[in-house]
Amino acid sequence: MIQINQLKLNVSHSEGALEEKIIKTLKIDKKDLISFSIRRQSVDARDKNDIYYSYMIYCEVTSEEKVLKRNKKKNVKKIAPVKYDFKVTGTIGLKYRPVVIGCGPAGLFCAYELAKAGYNPIVIERGQTVDNRIKDIENYWKTGDLKPESNVQFGEGGAGTFSDGKLNTMVKDNFGRNREVLEIFAGHGAPSDILYLSKPHIGTDKLREVIPAIRRSIESFGGEFLFDTKIIDFNISDGKLLSVKTEDGSEISCEVCVLAIGHSARDTFEVIKKRGLEMNRKSFAVGFRVEHPQKMINLNQYGEKNADKMKPADYKLTYQAENGRGVYSFCMCPGGFVVNASSEEGRIAVNGMSDYRRDSSNANSAIIITVSPEDFPTDDVLAGVAFQRNLEEKAFELGKGCIPQQLFGDFEKRKVSESYGEFESCIKGKHRFAPLHELFDKDINESFVAAMHDFSHKIHDYDRNDAILSGVESRTSSPVRIVRDESFNSNIKGIYPCGEGAGYAGGIMSAAMDGLKVAEAIAKIYAPAL
Repeated sequence: MIQINQLKLNVSHSEGALEEKIIKTLKIDKKDLISFSIRRQSVDARDKNDIYYSYMIYCEVTSEEKVLKRNKKKNVKKIAPVKYDFKVTGTIGLKYRPVVIGCGPAGLFCAYELAKAGYNPIVIERGQTVDNRIKDIENYWKTGDLKPESNVQFGEGGAGTFSDGKLNTMVKDNFGRNREVLEIFAGHGAPSDILYLSKPHIGTDKLREVIPAIRRSIESFGGEFLFDTKIIDFNISDGKLLSVKTEDGSEISCEVCVLAIGHSARDTFEVIKKRGLEMNRKSFAVGFRVEHPQKMINLNQYGEKNADKMKPADYKLTYQAENGRGVYSFCMCPGGFVVNASSEEGRIAVNGMSDYRRDSSNANSAIIITVSPEDFPTDDVLAGVAFQRNLEEKAFELGKGCIPQQLFGDFEKRKVSESYGEFESCIKGKHRFAPLHELFDKDINESFVAAMHDFSHKIHDYDRNDAILSGVESRTSSPVRIVRDESFNSNIKGIYPCGEGAGYAGGIMSAAMDGLKVAEAIAKIYAPAL
């Protein structure tokens, strides 16, 4: 196989131009090109007058060694693509089926590999199936009637189902896990372009179809799903897991339990603390969702010449405040919506969401400020949870039960906004103007304001007075890390912390990949139950 890097073509190139470029680059005849595939496509928009696609191509040719010998270009080389290989080498026969707690990306992909290998896992999810979640969430956004077990945080697919569905990750991958996750998504109905786009995304509308399709595959392999089933305790003896207990009084025996509970399962954190699982406090970040017109972002990123030709633009921004706090954009949603992502009564948390087409009129991103255990109210391991809850309660009070909003100019003036400016909010859930400047302390507010002005040097007018702020963005990552050893076990043998809630991931892809890692760790020790 030959790999060609940095193969550049104008963004408006014709369908056949890519093949022609490959033939020209390799100095071969068309008949000698057996096949090719796009492995990566990215946009280079550094020069707004000359925007182009940069491709990584895998291709097969006749007389490969001869082609490589006469082609000394640095961007052309021979490769052996890594293929993901899930191996079952464990020799300890399981008496009971593995239990996976949580049906987010970590739990779902862990269960997929285990089920495919014959382990017949039981997936336990406190929330509802996607179809039922949609009804519950849309009703909440319309009426304010929250269902604590079926919302944006809890249910089939986890919080990622109601997000932008971004699949990019910074996790290094030498084992093909990244590609495995993408191929599983694509094989269950996700757009095929996720296999090569440098910043792939599925969109919440398509995820709602893809996630149930993956579930059906797991069931066809022998896996089982228990929805609307909440784990309330663990039966542990001599440092080993014996069973898990559900809210309806059932007890499920298991030697292996994957704890893929997500970052919002605060009551489960309390249970595992009581049962002696080792946890550490960790830093995370809090802030606001900030909205701008998508046309403004496109113009800044692509220039006038190409702004209307390209897909909705995204951005990534970072700033180091004088007080030492980091401020950065997070989970940026081009053409998206701000959504009420609350999961507890009397508290408000927001997130961002986009459909596959990213065709709303606004761009939104969380602009968040780092907080560390030094900011938490106590030294308790769950003090970060208390910190989050306090902010969410304040947001609920400020908004009188609705998402509190404020324009950036009014935030600086400490004045409650009275109306939107040149554009209105794209938002799901009841909302109202409120004094968001009262939500955080002076230190965090000053960091946020300074960052907004700094970002305007990178994206013109980012600090515009009518930029819309919504609060509070508090669920950026888990406030704890559940300790695991080199075998992925917690200090209680048989409990495997996994994914974002356990503190080992930060998004759909990294959580799914962590799910694969945990499945591999289980298969290295245990054989499927007979």
